[in-house]
Amino acid sequence: MIVKPIPSVKTIVRNVWKPLTFLFVWDVVVTVTYYVLPFRAPQLPLTLLGSVVALFLGFRSNSAYQRWWEGRVLWGAMINASRNLARATISFMPDPQGTPLARDIVFRQIAYVNALRCQLRRLPYDAEVTDYLSKVEERDAMGRTNVANAILDGTSHEIDGARRRGWIDTIQQTSIESVLIDIANAQGGMERLKNTPLPSHFRFYPTLFAHVFCVLLPFGLVETLGFATPLGSTIAGLMFLAVLAIGNELVDPFSNTVHDLPLDAMCRTIEIDLLQSVGMKAPAPVLPVGGRILT
Repeated sequence: MIVKPIPSVKTIVRNVWKPLTFLFVWDVVVTVTYYVLPFRAPQLPLTLLGSVVALFLGFRSNSAYQRWWEGRVLWGAMINASRNLARATISFMPDPQGTPLARDIVFRQIAYVNALRCQLRRLPYDAEVTDYLSKVEERDAMGRTNVANAILDGTSHEIDGARRRGWIDTIQQTSIESVLIDIANAQGGMERLKNTPLPSHFRFYPTLFAHVFCVLLPFGLVETLGFATPLGSTIAGLMFLAVLAIGNELVDPFSNTVHDLPLDAMCRTIEIDLLQSVGMKAPAPVLPVGGRILT
C-alpha cells in the first residue's frame, strides 16, 4: 500500500507504459499521415466523447474505491473485534486455572487473522498461522476447506469448554460469542468482496471506450497541434489510462499489490496488541519502506 502523498512517476508509468507506448506510436503515424496524404480526416466531437468516457471512468473508479474502502472498514472491525475477544477472555478468566485457556484463545485469534489473510490473497498458509496453533489443532484446521472458519469454530468450542468447567458463566459465554459473531460477519463480508467481482459490463465498457477514445484522439488534435500532436495526445491519453489503471488496482482490495490493503501490517497490529494483552513480548510493527507498506 502506497502511503506517501504523491505517487512516483515511475509507479504511474509502470502501470500504463504498454498502452501509452502504443498510443504514442499511433499518434506519430496519424500526424505523419496527416501531412503526407492529401485528404483530411473529419473533425471529431472530442469534447462530447471525452465527457462520456470520463463519466464511465468516474463511475467505475467510484465503484472500485467503494469496494476498497469497504474492505478497509471490515478489517478495521476485525482489529477491534480481536482486541475485544482478548480483553473479554482475559477479564472473564482471571483465575490461574483459566489463564492458559485465555492465552490459547489469544494465540488462536492471531492464527485466525493470518489464515484469513492467506485465504483472501490465495497464498499458502505461512508460519504466522502454524506457529500459533498446536499440532493437533493445525492438523484439524488444515483438513477443512475454510481454514480460518475452522480456527474460529475451535475458539467457540474452547469457550464452551470453559463454561462447562465453570470458569465462566452463560452470560459471559454469550458476551464472548457475540464477539465471535462480529468476527464471522466481518470474514463473510471480506469473502463476498473477494468472490464477487464487478459485473463484466462495469469492467468491459469503460476499458473499451477509454481505448477507443485514445485511438481517435490524434484525429481531433492534429489540425490544431500539428507536429506537437504525439506529445499532446499522449499526455491526454495518459490521464484516461491512469484513471482506468486506478480502477483496475482498487477493484480487488485483497490481492497482493502495492495498491491493495496492507493485510500483513494489520495482522501484525492484531498480533502485537493481543500478545501484549497477555504480557508477552510482541514483534515490531510493519513500517513503510520507500513511501509504501510492502505487504
